[in-house]
Amino acid sequence: MGTRSGDIDPAVIEYLMSKGSMDIKQAVDYLNKKSGVLGISGLSSDFRDLHVGAANGNKRAKLALDVFCYRVKKYIGAYMAVMNGADCIVFTAGIGENTAGIRTEITKNLNFLGVEIDEELNKQKNNGKIRDISKPGSKVKVLIIPTNEELVIARETLRLIN
Repeated sequence: MGTRSGDIDPAVIEYLMSKGSMDIKQAVDYLNKKSGVLGISGLSSDFRDLHVGAANGNKRAKLALDVFCYRVKKYIGAYMAVMNGADCIVFTAGIGENTAGIRTEITKNLNFLGVEIDEELNKQKNNGKIRDISKPGSKVKVLIIPTNEELVIARETLRLIN
């Protein structure tokens, strides 16, 4: 998450309140607005800033990117386990659509689950269309699907006012 803590042990809240001298409002604010990749990096919740920081040797920015990829990979594995496999993995939105390195790290070593991406296809610039970046023999398709959040918001707004 950009600024939120994600999965945490519930004892963290007690720790923040007793050892960190926070009240409940401060602890919740900390976990929602000062954690995630922002808290790990100490730099930003914007992945563009994290990439620049990591490229310039900022170890915390690199760690934030590594933790993000690890967590996404962990969820893919968990969901594939409970669903008994998957037909497709979709990368979308800003990070998923535009960051080949993130897609590479997330899918690395998932070939035992049938996930294989073609690195040349993965590195190609996003063209605003749905793209399949799977290797020809991949049992699980890996797609990049562009989002159009503004259109979805406009449609939902129209639906609500009608």
